[in-house]
Amino acid sequence: MSDISILDQRRIEAKFAGELLRTLAQELGEVPARALLRRAITEMAHAAGREAAARTPGNEHGSKPPDLDDYAAILPLWQKDDGIKIEWVERTSEKLSFNVTRCRYAESYREMGLGDLGDTLSCNRDGEFCHGYNPAIRFERTQTIMGGAKFCDFRYSLKK
Repeated sequence: MSDISILDQRRIEAKFAGELLRTLAQELGEVPARALLRRAITEMAHAAGREAAARTPGNEHGSKPPDLDDYAAILPLWQKDDGIKIEWVERTSEKLSFNVTRCRYAESYREMGLGDLGDTLSCNRDGEFCHGYNPAIRFERTQTIMGGAKFCDFRYSLKK
């Protein structure tokens, strides 16, 4: 893992992505440019999930897919530098539920003038990361701070 926080990494990526999107939109149009950006970020999220799964203790050779306890153990990566503040709702071997009550990712994108890209740059990654991490983990979210809600509701489930 890098010493740089995920929050700082997202800020760096956002600056580049914003400029790339403007350039692509001039050449291809806004809709296709956004679709390409979303596709690239989705692939990045899948790859990050696979990499995190490979680092899970006991899964070095793909023998034990990571579970929700493993996922809970890596949540501090997103919390580093106060990236997110969470309130736990439920934490069992089959359900992991929490609310994000502060999101510095959303704040950062808005400060950078990229609030309209926040869902693509970060929010979309949450479920896509799970796809790479363990496709059996189900992720649901009905609202985000980025979308104007007071909190983001993260709900993960995994049938044993």
